[in-house]
Formats: sequence, C-alpha cells, structure tokens
Amino acid sequence: MLPDDWQLTQDMDDFLARAADFLRSRAALHNTALTDIEKLRTRGRDPRGAEFTPVFGRLMSAGEVRAVFYCTPRGRLGLTPLSAEQAEGLAAHLAGLGHAPATVIADHDTATAFAEAWQRHTAAVPSPFWRTHLYRLGTPTPPRPRPEGRGRVASTADHEQVVRWCREFCVAVDERPSIDAIDAGSWADTRFADKHFTFWETPDGAPVSMAGSTSMIGGMVRVDPVSTPARFRGRGYAGAVTVEVSSTALAAGATDVVLFADPDNPTSNALYQRIGYVHLADFTGYRFSSTAGPEDTRRGT
Repeated sequence: MLPDDWQLTQDMDDFLARAADFLRSRAALHNTALTDIEKLRTRGRDPRGAEFTPVFGRLMSAGEVRAVFYCTPRGRLGLTPLSAEQAEGLAAHLAGLGHAPATVIADHDTATAFAEAWQRHTAAVPSPFWRTHLYRLGTPTPPRPRPEGRGRVASTADHEQVVRWCREFCVAVDERPSIDAIDAGSWADTRFADKHFTFWETPDGAPVSMAGSTSMIGGMVRVDPVSTPARFRGRGYAGAVTVEVSSTALAAGATDVVLFADPDNPTSNALYQRIGYVHLADFTGYRFSSTAGPEDTRRGT
C-alpha cells in the first residue's frame, strides 16, 4: 500500500462528506473516532484556548475509503483498523510530512503496528499507557435478582452529585487530566461534560449508582462511565443502571451500544457479559517518548 493512497485534509466538512459512511459502516468498532471527530466538529476551539487545527486522512483504494485517521492539535492520533503494511505506509507518510503525534490509540493490532513503524521512521520510543476491552450489546439481560428501585435521568439539580461521582470514578481509574480539570472548576474541559447521566435509585429515592452515555452518532451510543460508590457495591445496582441506559439507547433507535472495560477488572467484565454485552475487540494506547505532550490520554474523550 503506497503512502500516496492516503489523502490528508484539514477541511473537516470535506472529510466527513467523504468518510462518514465508512465510519458508520462499523459504528461499534469506530465508536471512538465517531465521538472524537464529533467533538472536534462541534467545539471548533480547544476549551483550553488553542485553535483546533486537526488533520484527517482517508486511505483510498478502488475509489472507496478503506480506513481513516485523525490527529488532534495536541497530538492524539486515532486510527481505524489497519494492516501492518497500511500502518507502515501511514507512519512513513506522516513522518515525511513532519507530523509528530504524541500518542496513538486504536485496536491493539493497529496501534502496535503503527507504534513499531513510527519508531522505525522517527526513533521515538513507544510505551503503552492504556488498554481496554471493547464490548457491544447483544440482548439486554437485567441482573438477577434485579435490585429494587428504578432508573432516573439526572437533571441540572443533580449536577454537583454527577461531578462528585465522576471525580470519584477518575480517582479509582487514575484519570489525572479529568481530576485536574474538575478540581480547577473546569467541568467543560472534561470528557464527561457532554454526556447524559442516569441514576439508579432505591425505592426511597436515594441514588446508588450512575451511568453516563454519549449522544447517538451514526446509530452508536457509548455507555461511559459506570460508577457506584464503594458502600453500594455488590447489590446489582451497576448492572441495573447499565441495562437501563443501554435499553434507553436501543429504544431511541441505536443500532450499536458499546462500552469499554478495564481488562484488569474481572468484576466489571463479568458483569457486562452477564447483562448482554459481547466482547468485540481490544484497544491499546501508546505514548511516544520524544513527542509526549499534554493530550488527554483517556480514550473516547
């Protein structure tokens, strides 16, 4: 695959006009690209003040889009699945143009192939900083026994509690950029600010678990985060609120409902599979030693 098969642009409208159908064709696998590019489209300016000048690329073959990439101004490179040969071609092309991504996030094989190719072309040493399982919802299966209570969409009156529980979640998973933003009073700078939240409440109206979700894009909704305070765990609340949010997404017309899970958390992985989620792929993130920057390293910002 020759590097010239990659067509690069900074014109987001033109890119989406040509690549949107490809991204939506495998919305579950492309969920991070869909949400990240939508944020770039709607924000227009970095919330921390920098101009947004993202770069987008399409891999063309026989007149069709075969893969895409996007690189944010702060250097996070996102890729749809590539073969090792395609990853090599992209690395050579970007290096030749003087691009210097700080991180790359993609499915494991793609991210690893690109990281190795990037090291060959630039001598930047990759180090893994993030890995996760991607699940796609099959048939929603409420937890058994189903805990008493009901789901309730969070309102503006719940904002402080949503922020507090998101911060607790970030502490648990060591998500430093969002912790810093929340502590600085910059909720809009976090990856949670544009999500929709639902609580699971006990019959007396006390919130005991919370799940967030993205807006629907290309028929896809991603559930994130799912958070239950430690004192309420082990009672089925997390499963109940996840099923609530997932079922709501399906009822609204979603064709793909997905979520990520930490491979080192067997409890959450087992839970998601019990309530109907099916493992789809593994994702990995690499940081490059000579180009590391302030990019938010959490996937699916």
